[in-house]
Amino acid sequence: MAKFVMWGSYCEDALEKRTPYRADHLAGLQSQKDRGVLLSLGPTMDNTKVFGIYEADDQATVRQLIENDPYWQNGIWTEYELYAWNQVF
Repeated sequence: MAKFVMWGSYCEDALEKRTPYRADHLAGLQSQKDRGVLLSLGPTMDNTKVFGIYEADDQATVRQLIENDPYWQNGIWTEYELYAWNQVF
């Protein structure tokens, strides 16, 4: 399986706007982690960017996970870029 790095951005006032979607967002992430596809994900300390590491068969699988997330569907995540990652260490 390949590894992928995701860098994304949060909307303005994300901490307040995410509240109605947070429980579903976290449950989805936990499910991905339990299945081994999500290795790590979280915001930067200033809550303006999100960073994640995924392991999946292909980029399309990861894009589907990101775009089905309540944060993406409700505009909490406003954009993202996905990169194939060569983990050396």
